[in-house]
Amino acid sequence: MKGFILTLATALAATTVTMAQQAAFDRLPADQLDVVPPSARVAGVLGSLAIRERSCRSLPIDQVRRRIVDAAVQEWGFFGFTVVDQTRVDERPAPRGRRRRPRLSTAESMRVAESIAGYWAVTPEGGWIIENQNRRWNGPGGGGARWRDPWSAAFVSWVMCEGGLGEATQFRRAVAHHTYIDQAIRARDDAPTEAAFAAYDIGETVIVPGDLLCSGRRPAYRSLAERRRQMGEGARTHCDVVVKLDVAGGRILAIGGNVRGTVSLKLLPAASAPDVGLRPEGGTRRLFAHLKLRAGPTALDALDSSPTMRALGCRESLRAPVQLAASNLLSVGAVRGPC
Repeated sequence: MKGFILTLATALAATTVTMAQQAAFDRLPADQLDVVPPSARVAGVLGSLAIRERSCRSLPIDQVRRRIVDAAVQEWGFFGFTVVDQTRVDERPAPRGRRRRPRLSTAESMRVAESIAGYWAVTPEGGWIIENQNRRWNGPGGGGARWRDPWSAAFVSWVMCEGGLGEATQFRRAVAHHTYIDQAIRARDDAPTEAAFAAYDIGETVIVPGDLLCSGRRPAYRSLAERRRQMGEGARTHCDVVVKLDVAGGRILAIGGNVRGTVSLKLLPAASAPDVGLRPEGGTRRLFAHLKLRAGPTALDALDSSPTMRALGCRESLRAPVQLAASNLLSVGAVRGPC
């Protein structure tokens, strides 16, 4: 383990990685992290996948925040520890009308397809989306055909499902982020409510791991007030799960699904603000909503101490993830305790 950490420490001076991916890190056994793999929610093969499990666990709210972070980090590892650095001035969004094409190989797309289907499985609309994708897999592209429908909201829905927010009154799982964004806005405006998240403008309150940060593309919202005027209407939005506050580095780390076609960790530029600590500032896409989990805080280094990252540091035979070291995501103190 010491050799692994020293390797990372000596690589910290490397240039920042805009996007990089390495071989996947297997999900942990249940005795290390009690999260059911999303692929276990579907049965069959590509072209005939069907949902076999939709139910979600419900846990006391004081257990939820940590589980949200741990589940998101494990999926990030399974997809290969992709890092997207949005603190770089040259990392700009694609021009309107031009989508960035997924960068997964055909083999990798096939490997993770059942997991993405498992994300869809926890959403009310997941059945027909998977059926549409089956037809796509049975078409000319075969099993290598990538997902037709954006799955970022399905990923967040699955994280909340495994995190312990089993009831729709707590979190409305959906195929579009605006569904649960609106739920969080109503929770803030119309108390009392069972909703687990309440919506705030960026910089209005303290951000901690387990919260969600959201952006709007069409419309390009700048505040909750703008969304309030369109509550219930469709919108192209996106949310990521906060996993770490890097005060020294001036950045917030958040994990999202379907970011460049994979589960990625974003490095968001941030600045310290009075009373609220780090707040997102600048970057490639404006954030307009902070969905705060109504639960006590967890450690600001929840990423470093997650079961996945601790297991990563304990495997001396594993090649050091270059993009993690180059982005200064792992430090000498990242792994604590016995392996």
